Amino acid sequence: MAAIGRFQKGEEIFYAKVMDGEWFRLRGDVFGSPSFDRKPTPRKGIHTLIPVVPSKIIAVGLNYADHVREIGKALPKEPLFWLKATTSLIPDGGKSEFPFAIIARITRLNWPSSSDAKSATSRYAGITLYFGYTTAQDISDRTIQNSESQWARCKSFDTFTPLGPYVERKLIRMN
Repeated sequence: MAAIGRFQKGEEIFYAKVMDGEWFRLRGDVFGSPSFDRKPTPRKGIHTLIPVVPSKIIAVGLNYADHVREIGKALPKEPLFWLKATTSLIPDGGKSEFPFAIIARITRLNWPSSSDAKSATSRYAGITLYFGYTTAQDISDRTIQNSESQWARCKSFDTFTPLGPYVERKLIRMN
């Protein structure tokens, strides 16, 4: 299988299969049994969008032992869930905007490398993969996060969730 992307040209928004750097426009329902154009779509004037448009973003916190140790907290007995605003989503390569109050107190931003992400083991494994997977960056205002018990506000500012660029349909083994 190939990756699936969501694109825009002018007012038109469409999905395409991404193979070997070329885009093949999807015909039909992306979640059904779609067909694809045989010829690649010319890329001039096309913008890559977020690969999916979720109705909600459900996140699980403190689920990586290394991160829990790093911040000096205990592993929770039950999964720690929160919601992120869908307005926090931006496409891959988009520019995250930080409110001035956050910029004034930023001491560091961190994110996992691709090798860290592949080697991380989630404590709450066992989620069924239905369609595919994509990458996301969870940006947090740690000052707000450390002052409140609910994490929705510190993680939901507009542009705080870069996503994509594609939904990968090929399963990979991540030991």
